[in-house]
Amino acid sequence: MGMGMFFKLSLILAMYFMRTAFGFDGSWQYSHATFYGGADASGTMGGACGYGNLYTYGYGTNTVALSTALFNDGASCGQCYVITCDYNSVPQWCLPGRSVTVTATNFCPPNWAIPSDNGGWCNPPRTHFDMAQPAFEQIAITTAGIVPVQYQRVSCYKRGNIRFTLNGFPYFNNFLVWNVGGPGSISYMMVRGDKTNWMVMSRNWGAIWMLNSVDLSGQALSFYIWNSDWQFLYFPQVVYNNWVYGQTYEAYANFY
Repeated sequence: MGMGMFFKLSLILAMYFMRTAFGFDGSWQYSHATFYGGADASGTMGGACGYGNLYTYGYGTNTVALSTALFNDGASCGQCYVITCDYNSVPQWCLPGRSVTVTATNFCPPNWAIPSDNGGWCNPPRTHFDMAQPAFEQIAITTAGIVPVQYQRVSCYKRGNIRFTLNGFPYFNNFLVWNVGGPGSISYMMVRGDKTNWMVMSRNWGAIWMLNSVDLSGQALSFYIWNSDWQFLYFPQVVYNNWVYGQTYEAYANFY
């Protein structure tokens, strides 16, 4: 077997095991859900993925904070899930036949002072969804507080293209990558200025990627992005050489 064929086979197997491990194999899983943020969802803005105002970034209120077991140190930011209340378990609290598709935009931290089965719902190794209240209200009655659910990770369908928001300062560059279709999350990212070679970026936190020790000012920027299915897209000079921090650029492509 040639090295090229061996590499392709290894990559296919790695993709299969990654999809299976993170529940992206089409199967339904069991978990529980609570809610936070209030009926107006004001308390859900911001969060551990770095999206800030969820209306501005197109995520709205169909959003969720993931427990440690699902959040994966921020690598799950942007992923989408269909969640339905387990009507057979608690018919008095579930809205029958209802489901909601939510996007992961936040982290539900563990609370080690409370037992995992009595309030510490997000403690490892539990999977748990702490949903924005408007999303929770689409599948269950809020009086319940917590309900058993079934969930399935699904592809994200986004309007428009991938976007990059640039922040930071010279020699410390942050790139928020958002409106990502397909699996919704990014696994690997590279950047190149028109005066540099390709450089590997690292995850700063959530959906924010960073590059230190390089001044990219005055350069047009290109990106290679691999999503969590290890599909990749090339974005040549999508950021113009007159860019300034705080601007957002649209890449005219997406994962579908």
